[in-house]
Amino acid sequence: METQTNPFLKNPFSLFIFFISIFFFLSLGHSADVDVVQKLSEALKPKPTGWSGTDPCKWPGIKCSGANVQIIDISKQKLSGSLHTVGFNLLTELKTLTLQGNLLSGPIPSFQDLVNLKELFLDENNFTSVPPKVFSGLLSLEVLSVSDNLELEPWVLPEDLTQSTSLAAIYASKCNLMGSIPDFIGEFVSLQKLKLSSNNLTGVLPGNLAESSLKFFLVQVNGLSGTLEVIGKMTNLEQVWVNKNAFTGQIPNFSNCTRLLDLQLSDNMLTGVVPSELMSLPSLLNVSLANNKLMGEYPTFSSETNVVVGGNNFCKMELGLCDYQVYTLLQIAEALRWPATLADKWTGNDACQDWTFVTCDPQKKNVTVINFSKQHFVGTISPAFAELGSLKKLFLNDNNLTGPIPDSLLDLPELQAIDVTNNNLSGKVPAFPSGKVTLKSEGNPFLGNELPGDTPGGDTLPPDGQPGAHKNAGLIAGIVIAVIVFLAVAFVVGYLYFRKKHKVETSAKLEEEMGRNNQTAGSSSSRNGYGGVATELTNQGSGGNSEPQYFEGGNVTISIEVLRQITDNFSEKNILGRGGFGVVYKGEFHNGTQVAVKRMESNLVEKKGIDEFQAEIAVLTQVRHKHLVALLASCVNGHERLLVYEFMPKGTLSHHLFEWNQSGGDPLTWKQRVAIALDVARGVEYLHNYAQQSFIHRDLKPTNILLGDDMRAKVADFGLVKNAPDGNKSLQTQVAGTFGYLAPEYADTGKVTRKADVYAYGVVLMEILTGRKALDDTLPDDRKTIVPWFRRVLIGETLRDCIDPTLNPDDGTYANIMTVAKLARHCTAREPSERPEMGYVVAVMGPLIEHWEPSRNEEDVAYGINPCMSLRQIVKRWESAEGPSQEMEGTSQEMEDIFSEIL
Repeated sequence: METQTNPFLKNPFSLFIFFISIFFFLSLGHSADVDVVQKLSEALKPKPTGWSGTDPCKWPGIKCSGANVQIIDISKQKLSGSLHTVGFNLLTELKTLTLQGNLLSGPIPSFQDLVNLKELFLDENNFTSVPPKVFSGLLSLEVLSVSDNLELEPWVLPEDLTQSTSLAAIYASKCNLMGSIPDFIGEFVSLQKLKLSSNNLTGVLPGNLAESSLKFFLVQVNGLSGTLEVIGKMTNLEQVWVNKNAFTGQIPNFSNCTRLLDLQLSDNMLTGVVPSELMSLPSLLNVSLANNKLMGEYPTFSSETNVVVGGNNFCKMELGLCDYQVYTLLQIAEALRWPATLADKWTGNDACQDWTFVTCDPQKKNVTVINFSKQHFVGTISPAFAELGSLKKLFLNDNNLTGPIPDSLLDLPELQAIDVTNNNLSGKVPAFPSGKVTLKSEGNPFLGNELPGDTPGGDTLPPDGQPGAHKNAGLIAGIVIAVIVFLAVAFVVGYLYFRKKHKVETSAKLEEEMGRNNQTAGSSSSRNGYGGVATELTNQGSGGNSEPQYFEGGNVTISIEVLRQITDNFSEKNILGRGGFGVVYKGEFHNGTQVAVKRMESNLVEKKGIDEFQAEIAVLTQVRHKHLVALLASCVNGHERLLVYEFMPKGTLSHHLFEWNQSGGDPLTWKQRVAIALDVARGVEYLHNYAQQSFIHRDLKPTNILLGDDMRAKVADFGLVKNAPDGNKSLQTQVAGTFGYLAPEYADTGKVTRKADVYAYGVVLMEILTGRKALDDTLPDDRKTIVPWFRRVLIGETLRDCIDPTLNPDDGTYANIMTVAKLARHCTAREPSERPEMGYVVAVMGPLIEHWEPSRNEEDVAYGINPCMSLRQIVKRWESAEGPSQEMEGTSQEMEDIFSEIL
């Protein structure tokens, strides 16, 4: 049998060409991607840590599939340089590019025709321009973030984005956008998040937004104008921030926005009354209407809703009915489409108290003359004029009024003159008594003719049960009383039915107590927020998105009966800890939601305790941050004071540092300790620099640092917090806090600055490093206090022998430990001026943490939310003392998913 010879063996040159060809084709894509990443490396100053060697796919932040680069993440490394010549558009398989949180400058580089690119994060840099076509051909793009690029030349959202039909989120706040919101925004079928705040946008909201799928719509702090009518048609909305613009007109009808949770309309020029549909939205948790021109009765939202409404023209700044003449005039203003002139001038609850265009009888205080002549008013003549029984003269001439003259004006017994000349009125003219009423109606070419849409005069009546709907004040009172009695009976019947349906067995005594406390809770409303002061929530500056978020927070109350139920009547088995305030209990609702209830014991309710109670509420209703423990509610029950917080299941840092062995746990790893220290630094940095007011904690220590299931930390206990003075000025106050953590100047003089918190933080770092307490009376005098001992250890370079033995660090970890040790010494300098700011602390601690996934431009501050309430508060409110309904149980996870994005 003849053996066949491979033809390549007969021709070695062919074999050589074959292998060269294979190598060429296999390496072709790799070479292009390598070249681009090498150019990127050369353009960055400094070069990212670990970017060395010939294979970029092994560099930190670079992920490849085969020979193709798919992910580049160099976020938050303080890198500078210009990238416009790098050639990103050659990375054909690139899916995610994260450049956020650096100092990159120059034009935004071109990403044209990167058809696989899904996520593009360019935010928090110093880019200077957006060249044409840089976003063209991005067919798969889902997330675009260019926020916080303050150096950008004015630009508009390019129409090239219409090719990105899968866009789900656009983050473009604080990036010098100009012009109007383009119409094509409403055409993105997948777009759910649009954040364009703090730019130079003008114009009106596009009408086609009504057809969009937007859930989060943030355009506050711009120059947008027109009405908000389209927002009422966006039925998927969950969060709307349009505050600090120039919107006019009425608050739209939100009755179809059944998912709406957070509505911020403050600081516009909205007029009219607060619509009942908005006040009855079951989902609404936060609403701010402050600083507009709203009129009518003080709005009555659900007690479950945080409300801020200061700075408006309500007839009374409290609950209650408007005077009947005031109410009638407001109906008249409504028919005129709430002109801003009236909104500015008609304030208070007395129409005879210098109301523009209104004249009253000085003795009887009844409206006798209304003069609206030549005011350019539009709208119709309201039948409510007939409710002003003493009206003698009505001047409506030289406006743009349409529709008929209401027949109800015939009922005015003292009417002498009515002037409607030079309008666009139509319809039948009422037969006013000849010789008694002088009617002037020239300049209305359609008057006397019925036009399509005309309503016969007098058919429109005020709503039943409203003040001013009838002339007889006694009848009004009777109707109001009847309604109140009816509602009370309906409430009792409904309550008893609910109890029977859910088969809740509660003792008669508890029922009596709950009824009594529910009445008390019902009279205590959070509608005014915290002192009526608006709160600006911003992220801490060292991480995450620093987009400003404006939110007005308020106090939330909870009944003592609910707290007794969830703590098993404050059972000993539910005690989490004891302190100077009292006892902290664990509480758990029927759906498993857990909280911590801090209870001030009755005999401790003295001035100091009450001050701390009030201080904690005052601070935590103004601040919200993911590294500050959230206050969910408060309760005042006789002499008792109780605060309800989110539950931190892993307890205090103190336990994990000093008592872990007694409980059979494991010591903290170095990675966990650094992460905790960074979390605390970010929380304190927020208090110092990024809250609406600057605060000093004054009691930072391991027992006031709480840990969650993920061992991430939050700062707690704000009873000693003080407002920080400006600059380097100090605040003279009584010394408070814990010895061992008190800064020397504060302990000696009582003068405190933010640097006192820096000192305490340095002490906490020393405890984290050594595993020993700040004060330990069991040790010799020269080692009893940690600060002087630690500083001596560090100078003598014997730190390795003094760090917590459970760490057992290798050389790389020990180098990080030395960095933290030096920072601790820096923070505990004797002179406040020699201590760093907390921003510097965050900058030092941040690089010690392994690089996690980028923040994806989501807010670090829980808004609110802040932004505004924490998720557990929301769940707590739904899952009331009677237990969660099946419907609420079914939606809890969905709401967690929603708020994980908001917060």
